[in-house]
Amino acid sequence: MNNNNGFYTKILPVMLSFFCMGFVDMVGTATNYAQKDLGLDETTANLFPSMVFFWFLIFSVPTGTFMSRIGRKKTVLVSLLVTALSMIIPFVWYNKTSLIITFSLLGIGNTLMQVSLNPLLSSIVKGDKLASSFTLGQFVKAIASFSAPIIATSASLMFDDWRMIYPLFLTVSAITVIWLGITRIDEQKKDGRGITFFECFKLLGNGTILLCFLGIMCLVGIDVGTNVTSPRILMERLDLTNLDDANYATSVYFAFRTAGCFLGAFILARYSAKKFFGLSVFCMALGMGGLYFLQSELILCACIGLIGFGNSNVFSIILSHAMLYMPDKKNEISGLMIMGLFGGTVFPFLMGYATKTLHSQAGALLIMSIGVIYLLFLAIRIRDNVNSI
Repeated sequence: MNNNNGFYTKILPVMLSFFCMGFVDMVGTATNYAQKDLGLDETTANLFPSMVFFWFLIFSVPTGTFMSRIGRKKTVLVSLLVTALSMIIPFVWYNKTSLIITFSLLGIGNTLMQVSLNPLLSSIVKGDKLASSFTLGQFVKAIASFSAPIIATSASLMFDDWRMIYPLFLTVSAITVIWLGITRIDEQKKDGRGITFFECFKLLGNGTILLCFLGIMCLVGIDVGTNVTSPRILMERLDLTNLDDANYATSVYFAFRTAGCFLGAFILARYSAKKFFGLSVFCMALGMGGLYFLQSELILCACIGLIGFGNSNVFSIILSHAMLYMPDKKNEISGLMIMGLFGGTVFPFLMGYATKTLHSQAGALLIMSIGVIYLLFLAIRIRDNVNSI
């Protein structure tokens, strides 16, 4: 009983950290409200999510070196403090400049957390329970992603200020810092050495790793793009003028992504990763195709849900395939694939430009469709045998 109590004492603050990791997905909701409040065009507004994911390119590999020197828990604590700071700024200072700073800090904090939190979890959970613990962490993260647009909409309706979400998430961040800070977690001895940019980028010379890296970029671009664009599509197709009436589309997306993450753990345990990868990408393609032409509110939400469900497990399949392909290079591959989250910067920028050019959300859909087409290509190339793609 005491052993179980000790385990839960350690695992609960780590899982709450996964919840804080999900704060990054509020970027879509925040972008849409800021666009309305500040009167921004599509291209300018889409700079905000770009500022979040730009930092994955810069800080992913240095975080590995930083973590090897100060330890996993301390790196997670630093990430939580940076995240907490990003929650303070927009509530006390609200304009375009402050939001750029806010989203930059959120991106830096999330990069630190993405790199360090799973290794910290592996210090607590060992053996065959580790994979299921990773899945549980992603499920908890998805709960934050799902709840953010609901909380923001409720705050807008109750207080006439969607930014009330920031004090709430700040409070959660502060509790997590204190709880994790006082929790003792034994880690492996630090060796003071981390991977380098050269060691990571050298792997792109391998065709399989390059295809996986581009797959991660496309996947994250589609994820961020759908997060930001789905309420705008409803407003355009259904002639809605109030963002509060369309913001639930983001929750629909994350609800299906949360369900997909939960179900994926069971499906992948029984069925081929290649087949499930193909099914997931087919769902994304079907949903994306429907968003071009359909007008019914219910069907549009179903299409958004299909993209969310399809998106939920593709990252883990690509990442595990790449790491198993080169098991002696797991650290380098992990750093490289986290850098692939930079796709969340590239896609929104191109989507904003395309939407402005075509004067329609069809421009954003066109950019995201390029990513879906690439993933369909990857689904054909990927093999159950990890020796090749």
